[in-house]
Amino acid sequence: MASTLPLNLPAAVRHPYWILAAVCLLGLMSTIGVAMPYPILAPIFVGGAVDGFTRFGGLQPSVLMGFALAANPLGILIGSLFLGPLSDRHGRRLILAVTLVATLAGHLLTASALVLRNYPLFVLARFATGLVESNVAVARAMLADLHEQIDRTRAFALLNACMYAGWLLGPLVGGLTLPFGEPVPFVLAAAMTLPCVAVLFLGLPAASALPGGSGLGAALRDRSVVALLRADRTLGLVFGLQLAYTLALNTLYEFSPLWMLRNAGFGSRGIAFVTACQCGVMTLTSVLAGRFGGTERHPLRRAAEFALVGALCLGLLAVLPGRLGIFVIMAMGFPTAMYNAVMPAWMSERFAEHGQGRVMGLLSTIFCVSNVVVALAGGWIALLSTRWIMAFGGVAGGVAALLMLRLARTEATR
Repeated sequence: MASTLPLNLPAAVRHPYWILAAVCLLGLMSTIGVAMPYPILAPIFVGGAVDGFTRFGGLQPSVLMGFALAANPLGILIGSLFLGPLSDRHGRRLILAVTLVATLAGHLLTASALVLRNYPLFVLARFATGLVESNVAVARAMLADLHEQIDRTRAFALLNACMYAGWLLGPLVGGLTLPFGEPVPFVLAAAMTLPCVAVLFLGLPAASALPGGSGLGAALRDRSVVALLRADRTLGLVFGLQLAYTLALNTLYEFSPLWMLRNAGFGSRGIAFVTACQCGVMTLTSVLAGRFGGTERHPLRRAAEFALVGALCLGLLAVLPGRLGIFVIMAMGFPTAMYNAVMPAWMSERFAEHGQGRVMGLLSTIFCVSNVVVALAGGWIALLSTRWIMAFGGVAGGVAALLMLRLARTEATR
């Protein structure tokens, strides 16, 4: 809201569209750093050297990769429990500053673990980095604060577009630089954090904290997402349907690189290219998504349609040959981007009284719960076939669509 912006800032800085541009730029550069490692984990563990790192504890590479995949979202899950609420109390910029500096250190620790070929340190570093990468909820909350001055759906769509562009550039750079050494993408991820810090202090206002309470203990007790679910029964229903949807989505995010490695014979560069094309579709879709916000249908009905399209795509990946499946992976960018434009905007409006930091933190929490579940379970399922993982995702997406339609009918009677 306008009242949360400090009056002593220059008029240009206080302009809501300047803040929107700064948040979008921050999301772009930050996501590039976050996304760099993802397409290279399958080549490192499954297609890499056979040594104590990729065979740690006598476990299969796909299982070790599953643990490594789970460590980062587990950290994000724990961080999302308190970073959003803390930003409500202590201001968005302070929390973003602390987490960005810590993210830089986490990427460097990850690179060091690869140099030392130390698997436990690698997993620990991924977990620690995840703790502070949950600050995306803070960025979304900053945009939600401006809802009286800018269109909410369009603002979220533009932020999503910038973040998807980061997912386009990050995997591409990571896949292209992996041949120069496994630590190189993580060092580049750390370097990408430096411009984020500059944008943070030059472009974002030091918004005032919400009154009442202070400290981590108060935030966890009074404003955590756990307390949020207890306070609102409808949010409990949203938790269930969003969990089902993100279980589907994370089968794509976590295991499409392994699917491409095993079913299409792609290496790190091929995986990076396909991921970049998928994110290009997501970026373009997000840019256009805000233009289609004036529909008469309930947002949950629209979200259900996009969830169902995504479920059908995942079902196709369970049966299609490798080369045809590549095009399905790219096409998944459309329903994913549309869903992510509609759902956060609806939740921000519907549950605004609970605080935007808490609501956006809930979305991050749900995503990370499903991320951890898919990573751990998928590592074992991959011992059989990656197609089974995609079939599981298709079923989860279908369940999510049905739950959304059911809740939409309930909400229409409010």
